[in-house]
Amino acid sequence: MKETEDLCKKQKAYSLTLASVGEDVFVVSFSFGRNLQRKLKDIGLMVGIQVKVLENDFSGPLLLAIGDTRVALGRGMAHKIMVQTKL
Repeated sequence: MKETEDLCKKQKAYSLTLASVGEDVFVVSFSFGRNLQRKLKDIGLMVGIQVKVLENDFSGPLLLAIGDTRVALGRGMAHKIMVQTKL
């Protein structure tokens, strides 16, 4: 976990909940268990993937575009996903 935090700081990563509407970001890490990571991978959300934020009103769920797929994520889950603008 410490290594992931250090990597995120080095790469200027931030929580997905802070991304602006229309912003394209890359997933750099998750801070939850493997079972949830596996479920997210099944819908196409994994480390290294580019995601576009379609909706983020800073109080409800986020709507994301992952390729041609649209995914809604709750703020709690989105808060644990670290992203950055470039890999």
